[in-house]
Amino acid sequence: MLIAHEDLHARLSPEGSAWLDTALAEASGSPRSGPGVPAWELRFAAAGRKCGPPQAAEAARVLLLHAARPDAAAVARLYRRGTGAERRAVLLALPYLSIAPAEGVPLVEDALRTNDTRLVAAAVGAYAALHLDAHAWRHAVLKCLFTEVPLAAVADLAHRARGDAELARMLRDFAAERTAAGRSVPDDLSHALALTAKGA
Repeated sequence: MLIAHEDLHARLSPEGSAWLDTALAEASGSPRSGPGVPAWELRFAAAGRKCGPPQAAEAARVLLLHAARPDAAAVARLYRRGTGAERRAVLLALPYLSIAPAEGVPLVEDALRTNDTRLVAAAVGAYAALHLDAHAWRHAVLKCLFTEVPLAAVADLAHRARGDAELARMLRDFAAERTAAGRSVPDDLSHALALTAKGA
C-alpha cells in the first residue's frame, strides 16, 4: 500500500521532512524522459541517508517513484543499478506506475531468481498478482516456501490458488521432497494447499 505523504512526515525528523518535500516537488515536475539524470533519481539513492530508518527511506522512495511517473527505461535503470533496498522500493512501486507487463515483469522475475528474501517478498506483491502468468506465479509461491518468505506476502493468494490443481501437485511434490530429505515442511504449505481445493 502506498503510504500517505502526511503519514511519512510523522516518521521523519524536521530535516528529513524538508528534504522529502523538496524531493517530491522535483519528482513531480520532472519530465518522464530526457537527456541526463534527473535530480529526483539522485534523491532516490540518497533517501537512505536523508530519511533515517530503512522503512521510512523505502516509503520515501516509493513516493518519489509515484510522483515522478518515470518511463520504463528509468524504472529498469533504477532497479538494475540499485542497492537491495533501492531494488525493493522499485518492486513495491510497480503497482502505482504505468509500466507495461513487458517491462515490469522481467524485474519481478529477476527478483524471484535471487535468494534475497526481502526482494522475493516485494516481488510477489500486487504487480505479480496481476501480471505473472500461471506458470511463473506458481513458481513464485514455491520460491516463497523455499526461502521461508511467509505466504502472507503473496498478493491475491486465495484468489489465484483457488482450484489450481497444478499448484496443488507442486505443493505436494515440494512437501514430499522436504520430508524425504528429513527437512521440515513450512507451515504455510498446508494453508496454500487448502486454498487450491476451494472452488475446484
